[in-house]
Order: sequence, then structure tokens, then C-alpha cells
Amino acid sequence: MKQDSHSSMPARPGSSRRTILKRGGGLLAASTLGALNIPAMYAAGDDTIGLALIGCGGRGCGAAANAFDSPNGPVKLVAMADFFENRLAGAHKVLSEPYGERMDVPPERRFVGFDAWRKAIDCLRPGDVAMLAGYAGFRPQQLEYAVARGINVFMEKSFATDPPAVRRVIEAGQAAQTKNLKIAAGLQCRHSGNRQELIKRIRDGQLGEIQLVRAYRMQPCGLLGPRPDSVKDLHWQIRNFTHFLWVSGGLFAEMNIHQIDEICWIKDAWPVSAHGISGRCANSTDRGQSLDSFTIEWTFPDGTRAFDVVRWLPGCHTEFATYIHGTRCAAQFSGSNHEGAVHTYKDQRCANDNVSWRAPREPVTPWQAEWDVLLDAIRRDRPHNEAERAAMSNLADIMGRAAAHSGKVITWEQAMASDFRFCPNIDNLTDDSEPPVHADDQGRYPAPVPGQWTEI
Repeated sequence: MKQDSHSSMPARPGSSRRTILKRGGGLLAASTLGALNIPAMYAAGDDTIGLALIGCGGRGCGAAANAFDSPNGPVKLVAMADFFENRLAGAHKVLSEPYGERMDVPPERRFVGFDAWRKAIDCLRPGDVAMLAGYAGFRPQQLEYAVARGINVFMEKSFATDPPAVRRVIEAGQAAQTKNLKIAAGLQCRHSGNRQELIKRIRDGQLGEIQLVRAYRMQPCGLLGPRPDSVKDLHWQIRNFTHFLWVSGGLFAEMNIHQIDEICWIKDAWPVSAHGISGRCANSTDRGQSLDSFTIEWTFPDGTRAFDVVRWLPGCHTEFATYIHGTRCAAQFSGSNHEGAVHTYKDQRCANDNVSWRAPREPVTPWQAEWDVLLDAIRRDRPHNEAERAAMSNLADIMGRAAAHSGKVITWEQAMASDFRFCPNIDNLTDDSEPPVHADDQGRYPAPVPGQWTEI
């Protein structure tokens, strides 16, 4: 990851997790709330919440910065874990530069390998937070372990790669509920004040009955090139996680869970079915499993439809926004890079010269807001458990992907009941395991062929 310099400028609203470390954060405000139990294995103040960072990529570092910058601290990073030493070392360096006094991660609490996450969680005590920022394929097991240990959890999206894993997340969330544990899920747009205001206006009837939701995520994304002979195949697949369905669920599921969660939030319902088309351009040299173009149509219980339109190809029209059409007027729910660009229109024409109400610029990013809410819930012992809702959005994501990959209509009941798993032995993988998928003699990994492919 790029190790950017830091300044004292606050993060611009709309900034992504991957860019948030390019901007610094102010000093944490000291909390005057009651003390928490802190592990004896690391030094911290009486009211300091310990963090274990599991997954040291851009998302993990961004989440750590959000935790450090929250006014509901103080927090301290006390353990780090990753599959790869170089990525852990890079993250430790980039976080230490602006947040040195909040970094208490000596070498003996930096763990590498397939069991690193477990060792990092074992450094925590009740009241602390396990930050699950690695890969969706490994998320359910890590969540289950943290809950069993009585640890609060922040888990990045996405949360599961296939239906059985979704059910594991739901069950872990239910177990956390019985223990009064706090679980935050990385669908940060739910914590956008502007979107919350528009949701309120929708529920109040200002847009009329919602007839259609349109989401777009059309932007160039890189292809997977050939694997160097010097890189172990299992490592190659994990490092290039968005290109492998068993690791992340694939680029579509990994990225578009945000748009799909917005759709379900707007409709205040889960879809009953999904239908879609997908493909890859004829001259593609991509060796990964992800396709480059999707259109998914979800049908909701009231019969209305929602669409997500995706294209990852360069040189094409780009768009990153979500629109709502009600019987009275239309609205924009989300802007580029998840920015809270929220407004309503005078009628159905979605254009800047037709805006009737525009939300102000948000004072903090949604990424920051979700951490502020989590830490406040821990401090004040307020209920906060987003596991089931996040898992259900993930299932809507999975059924859309399955519909597009297979060329079939997939129902909610089919998806929830499915026992299909991309990697049945994922909980038991080690560094010596065979990779779950293998390339052909041209170095290409198996990609979905609609009409032939099955994943539900």
C-alpha cells in the first residue's frame, strides 16, 4: 500500500477509506466515562479501549484512523495480524507516523499467517474491539471466535461469500446479542446524516410511493495479470482477493454491496427475487474469475423493481450514484465515491437545474460516523448490533451475483436455503493447503459462464 504523508487537514466528506490516511486527524478527546477492563498484556489508560487490527490493507488502516480520530476515544491499537509480513509492516509504519502515541504494538503482538487473526483477538479483553478488515471468506469464523471470547467487533464489508457463510454471520450476531456485545458492520452509508434525512423524508411520503431505484457503479478497474512463478498460487489468490470468488465473493459482490444495501434500505424490505445479465468483453485478457459488466434487477414484495448497473471497463461512460423515483418526484440518494450528495428533484427529471432541496455538505465522513457510533455505544452501553442486517444485505448481493452468473432467476428463499460453498474447508486452510481453484494452461482461472454456472 502507498504510504502517504499526513497533514492536520480533516478528511473531506466523501473521501474513501483508501484515501483517508492521506489526511490526518486531530487529537482524540479524552473520555470522562467509566473505566473498562483492560488486558494486563498491554499498557493503556483506565478508560482506553484496545483494538486489534486484523487485515492490514487500506480498509484496515482507514478503519484504524477513524477509530483514532473519534471523539469517543481514547483507543489504542494493541495487536495487528495479516497473512503477509510486508503488508503488516507497511501498515504499522503508515499508522505510526500520525498516531504514534496510540500505537502499542510491539513485535510480539504482530502476527502473520493463517492463524494470525486468532492470536490478535487473544490479546483483547471484554470491552475491546476486534477489527475484522481482511477477507470476506474468512469473516464468519473470525466473527464467531470474537463473539465467543466476549469481544466487540467492527467488521468490514463484505461479510460472506456464499449463503452458508451468511447464515453463520446471522447466528454469530444473535449470539452477540445475548452477550450484549456491540457489532458494527462496514456499510458506512447507513451512518450518513444526509441519507438518514432523505430516508426520513421518504418515510414521511414526500416522494410518494417508491416505484423504482437505480444504482450505478461504472468505473474502470484493473484486470488480473499472469501469476509470477515466484509467487505461491494460494498467496496469489489471497493477495488478489477481488479476482477470486472464494476469497471475497468477487469484485461485484465486494464493491456493490454498498449499492445493494442502499436499495434495501430505501425499500425498507428484502427482495423476493433477482434476475441479471453479466459478461466479459470479447478481447479480455483478464485471468481472474470476475466478469466486467453486470445489470441486476431485484423485485421487492410490493412488485416494484430496483436495478444495479455495473461496468468495470476503461474508456466508457462512468457513473457512481443512486437515484430514487417516487410517484411524486425523484431524488438522488448517493454520489461519487459514496459521497452524501443527497437531493430531491421537482419531478422525475434528475438534473442539477431541477433540484428542489439539497442536503448540506456532511461535517464528517460516513466512515468516521460509523466509528463514532460504535465507540459511543461501547462507552454508554447502548444496543448496537448490525450483524443480521448486514448479512441480509449480503444475501441480496449474493443472489444478484448468482442470478447474473447463472443466467437464472434466483429467489430469496433459494438463496437463504442454499448449501453451496465456494471453499468448504476454508476454516481449515493453512499455508500448505492446495488453492481452492486452479488456473488452466493459459493461466486463466475458471470464470462464470451463464447457462452453465451454478453458485446457489
